[in-house]
Amino acid sequence: MRVLPPVSALTLALATLSTVALAAPAQAAGDSTLFVSSAVEHADHTVTLPVHRGEADGQTFWFVVLDASTSNAAQRFGVNRSNKLANVGTAAQAGRYVNGVLQVGAGVNFTPDRDVVGGIPGSVGDAGYSPLVRLRDGTVIDAPQIANATGLHDKVVSLSTATGRVTLRETEGRARGNVVHYVSTDASKAGPAALEGSTLAPRLDAAPTPGDDSTASARATLVAFTNGRTGADNPQRQGIASALADGLDPLNVLAWEPQQGRYSPLWDVHLTEWTAAAQAAGRDLRQSRIADVEDLARAGLVTAPGGGAWGPSDVIVICPIISEG
Repeated sequence: MRVLPPVSALTLALATLSTVALAAPAQAAGDSTLFVSSAVEHADHTVTLPVHRGEADGQTFWFVVLDASTSNAAQRFGVNRSNKLANVGTAAQAGRYVNGVLQVGAGVNFTPDRDVVGGIPGSVGDAGYSPLVRLRDGTVIDAPQIANATGLHDKVVSLSTATGRVTLRETEGRARGNVVHYVSTDASKAGPAALEGSTLAPRLDAAPTPGDDSTASARATLVAFTNGRTGADNPQRQGIASALADGLDPLNVLAWEPQQGRYSPLWDVHLTEWTAAAQAAGRDLRQSRIADVEDLARAGLVTAPGGGAWGPSDVIVICPIISEG
């Protein structure tokens, strides 16, 4: 949710796509577990990935793969395996490979100027677009489009189709008590897509099932605090309020990590508000960052925004976890 300047669509045209300059990669970060084996992480919270060519209705686009529903596909692309992707149903669009090029029906418009305050995403999927692609053998891959003739995804730092590499910005979060880094690529609602610097993809809302992150679902739980401590130097800062005020990551809490059976890159957003009872009980839980959804459940001092029952907020964000630590 870091506020980033929009990327001009004029920086990319198919005639010059292969010559987009690559910035010098940062020093590789250490002391972390890399879940996506094809990725190279850098100390400045960016990650470099292989980029692949596709076509949507005859128009060339470029995409990355970050998760797959089967072991064979996960090994082929060097990405996370998420069995739950097999459950996405109509949230995926159909795709097939023709001479090594992925063919799908719908692409993305990267022309809009991102406006966080106005809730305008910097990229909008065409009718029928989804980053989730179901191949002819039934495999589902998470394959977000990141560039075409209209421009670049807001997460793109640099792109070279000549070398087949793209560098994307990461977001810091928490999962199972650990620091994790993920890439936000798509969201089902305009406001969150603008806030996350993601592509608007309403089709994702069809993924089953809100409030269910069991292995029978396609979703996993993500907690995003609407209030909480702010201040860039505050070691307890966390939440959307801090992200907007401080220009830093909100430190969202993800319920699962890759290699766990209930992990999915389709995060079922639960907007969460600390209650006045957190103070009245004499236990100011905001003095400690929440890093595990189970800690939140034990706290019992949160609600939905405005005091409603805590639960899913009718928003999906696609945020594959790249690393832990």
